Amino acid sequence: MRIPKPLSTCAVRLEDDSMIMLRQHGNPTGPRLILSHGNGLSIDLYFPFWSLLLHEFEIIIHDVRNHGWNSLGSLQNHTIKTFVRDQRRVQEAIDAHFGAKPKIGVYHSLAAMVAILSLTCNGKAAEETFCEGGFKALILLDPPICMRGVSEEAFYQLAELAAARTRRKQSRFESMEEFEARVGNSSRFARVAAGVPHLLAKTTLRRSADGTGYELRCPPEYEAQVFECVRDWARLVNFRGVPCPVKVIGSDPSLPYAYVPTLEHDLLRGPGYEFLDGTTHLLPLEKPVECAAAVCAYLQQDNFA
Repeated sequence: MRIPKPLSTCAVRLEDDSMIMLRQHGNPTGPRLILSHGNGLSIDLYFPFWSLLLHEFEIIIHDVRNHGWNSLGSLQNHTIKTFVRDQRRVQEAIDAHFGAKPKIGVYHSLAAMVAILSLTCNGKAAEETFCEGGFKALILLDPPICMRGVSEEAFYQLAELAAARTRRKQSRFESMEEFEARVGNSSRFARVAAGVPHLLAKTTLRRSADGTGYELRCPPEYEAQVFECVRDWARLVNFRGVPCPVKVIGSDPSLPYAYVPTLEHDLLRGPGYEFLDGTTHLLPLEKPVECAAAVCAYLQQDNFA
């Protein structure tokens, strides 16, 4: 599975002089979709999903700081608060480099939460930052907001457990094949589509500095710190404050630990929410065809495309 070279790239300098690499793919004359990914992963890993959108849409992809194409910066700045500031810089850079154009955000997991928070937090009017030439719509893939039937205290404990488990992850591997074998034995990735374990190795590992093997691009300590941040920031998500339509495509709520929008936002009872049968939190990696079809159906139904 070969990821094509970008049509264009742009390095975005952040407040602490870290960089985020933007890449343009697809049809530059089509509607603009912006995509980013979940904690510890990379947006190139989602190629089986976003490759299905290349013919019709202009695709702008980027990794969260300290992931994917981006170099490794400080652990201190690897927080949701920093990601929200990064998101605003990224949006400004997209318009500046690729030309001002309405944007449709398609974000999974961590990136979905950051997108919502960037529009509604810090007391800054979302209209000032994004509305003019900004987001025309948001499509959020299983945003980590709450879990069905799980109390706030239990959600907090689950986040603590995930952080502790992540810190114990192996971070160095002698070969990509060793890493792929571990992925193949992981219950987390049990449902992913064919080829995803190999793509996961290619997009989340880099050569170790000493040349003796491979290491995770986003180290376990960084990934774990995000889990600890999510437990607090998830409560601040406010769909009502978002100045554009929001569509949530969730994982199967009959499976353990599915995230769902909170009932108070009325998304569960309207067209703003649907789920894909038989998927877990990694739905774009498990059913990329169905996930892309759901995105296109929403955009065509509401004339966003």
